[in-house]
Amino acid sequence: MVATSSVHTFKKMAPKAIKEIRKFAQKAMGTTDVRVDVKLNKQVWSRGIRGVPRRVRVRIARKRNDEEDAKEELYSLVTVAEVPAEGLKGLGTKVIEEGD
Repeated sequence: MVATSSVHTFKKMAPKAIKEIRKFAQKAMGTTDVRVDVKLNKQVWSRGIRGVPRRVRVRIARKRNDEEDAKEELYSLVTVAEVPAEGLKGLGTKVIEEGD
């Protein structure tokens, strides 16, 4: 007999991946306001709700919030980064300092 009361876990894979990306960005950048780029969202969802890519290379930028009623002065924008020809293996987190 199979228990049918629980919702299938594979039906939550893409939303969970987006949540994990948000969680990583919060931890790496120290901002609670994390915005995921449309292209990154499309890449995660490209193979459907259960065919989530194993690895995705992202670029996270900490930006100043220009909205007047913003709770926080900074937010993180997560975008897709290009994948080198050699592949994703062995790549780590790199901090890039950029002046405004």
